[in-house]
Amino acid sequence: MSRWTRFRLFSVALALPLLSCSRHDSNETYIFVANKIQLPYWQQAAAGFTASAAQLKVHIKIVGPTSYDPKAEQAALEQAIREKPAGILVHVAEPALLTFDIDQAIAAGIPVITLDADAPASKRLFFIGTNNVEAGFMGGQRLAQLLKEKGNVVFFTISEQNNLSDRLRGYRQALVKYPQIHVIRIVDIGGNPDIASNTVAEILAQHPGEVDAFVCLEAQAGRNVAIALNERHVQNKIVLAMDADPDTLDWIDKGVISATIAQKPYTMTMVGLRALDDLHHYPPPRLTDTWSQDSFAPIPAFIDTGSDIIDKSNLAAYRQSR
Repeated sequence: MSRWTRFRLFSVALALPLLSCSRHDSNETYIFVANKIQLPYWQQAAAGFTASAAQLKVHIKIVGPTSYDPKAEQAALEQAIREKPAGILVHVAEPALLTFDIDQAIAAGIPVITLDADAPASKRLFFIGTNNVEAGFMGGQRLAQLLKEKGNVVFFTISEQNNLSDRLRGYRQALVKYPQIHVIRIVDIGGNPDIASNTVAEILAQHPGEVDAFVCLEAQAGRNVAIALNERHVQNKIVLAMDADPDTLDWIDKGVISATIAQKPYTMTMVGLRALDDLHHYPPPRLTDTWSQDSFAPIPAFIDTGSDIIDKSNLAAYRQSR
């Protein structure tokens, strides 16, 4: 059978109705692995995973540490692989830790899709999430507008996560056009948002006029930066946050956070489980092939679920839509 024929047959298979429950085994289980799974962001992701499972009539498990602990996430992934599920969705907190295990799952015939944060050097089949460079570029444009094209900026990030590095790259690309905006510090909070609030307190105590804006590349830092500013009655700083957890939205409403970039974790897991289900029932010829280099690949390299900026102008509409 020619490669083109195989591709057409696989494409037809993907078009079969997703809601047909006859193709599913009684023990068919899919596992979602993430880090700090009690965060509101991951609760949204869990809701999408659960809703998709109900539609498909399959079993699911959601596993991972409740605190930021990449090694514990690695242990959760290793356990998931031992259970030999029909497929795995995994958020990659540290690619260096998880790449080997992802490759082991693929070698064992278990489809693996990365979600929200990628391990691009692994053999994962593809990535679902935000185009983080574009999201960062969008944030950089808004930052320049809010700063009136001039000022000093501090960023908060987690250095190990590729998605946050991509966001920072997007911000830098946008800010190239504004030579009077200076990134004076990049703070690695390492999964501990208290480092963000402590850094803000230190800056305000020692150099209160030095920093004009704080940019948070991950979800939790925004809340902590807002609290630190509010406790000190500081109102002249720009704060850009990430994601749309309830605390972040409340601080936008209060005028302390200027804007946030909202992702779609519900959509990520909803789409991710459907993709895994198709890959389990209609697998490509080989999971181990490098499909990103194949012009006739039966799977995508990346699914962008989109992002938006939320500020006071559209906050009410966003809350109403949830």
